[in-house]
Amino acid sequence: MTDRFAAQELGTRRGRLLVFGGPYSNLQALEALRAIADQLGIPPENIFCTGDIVGYCAQPEESVQLVREWGIQAIQGNVEQNIIRGEDDCGCNFTQGGRCDVLSRTWFPYAAEALSVEAIAFLSTLPLHLSFRYADKAVTVLHGSARGIADFVFGSTPWPVKEASFAATGAQVILAGHAGLPFADRRASEAGVGQYWLNAGVIGMPANDGTSRVWYLLLEDTDGRFTYTFHSFTYDNQAAHRSMMVNQLPASYAQTLLTGIWDNCEILPEAEKAQQGRAIAL
Repeated sequence: MTDRFAAQELGTRRGRLLVFGGPYSNLQALEALRAIADQLGIPPENIFCTGDIVGYCAQPEESVQLVREWGIQAIQGNVEQNIIRGEDDCGCNFTQGGRCDVLSRTWFPYAAEALSVEAIAFLSTLPLHLSFRYADKAVTVLHGSARGIADFVFGSTPWPVKEASFAATGAQVILAGHAGLPFADRRASEAGVGQYWLNAGVIGMPANDGTSRVWYLLLEDTDGRFTYTFHSFTYDNQAAHRSMMVNQLPASYAQTLLTGIWDNCEILPEAEKAQQGRAIAL
């Protein structure tokens, strides 16, 4: 690990790991995922959230309290970071005056005002990054990139951009968040070592693929081999939608919970824009 990058060290993890991102204040999705983890018998210490517990949906306080009580491993996303700092925006670096920027002026103040002092105090205890050993590999959990918490890194993002985070962290496996879409990108370094950039996607919003499904990631170390699989699930999105509408949150984001289509694609590269409405198969 270099001096440029600091992470909370967790030692070695063994057994099946569950990784997910962006609950986005969607309590119904979070509860459904906890039930899945319980069914799979995965203990809290082997469950990782890549940040943005708080976000677009209607139950930020309840979502934070569930994560706290669950006792899983979680990091801050840019939303948590800006709430802790008392900022007046989500810190996503949206284009000023763009659609995402305008809508964030509704959901971010709502989330900040809905959170209790206790919830914000808990969020402030979360690290920005985590590191551990798994299946004889160095793993780092981060939100955007090693360079910036709000950096958008997608499947189509050029490998040299990703490579900079591997160099900064010393990791062979990066578990990232923020982008909102599940993907895996694997390459070999100049030394021939496999490097894996894995984004589990988010559970708080669908993946812009025309379905209401949301995604998580399982890691396995069977016989010392590192493997990963993506999984999707459905939840009571009708209840999450109703809660957003009752609380006068952006109707277009509430509709996304039902349609699986994002309100806009302004943050997406052209390759990901072209996939809108196409059911993801991973």
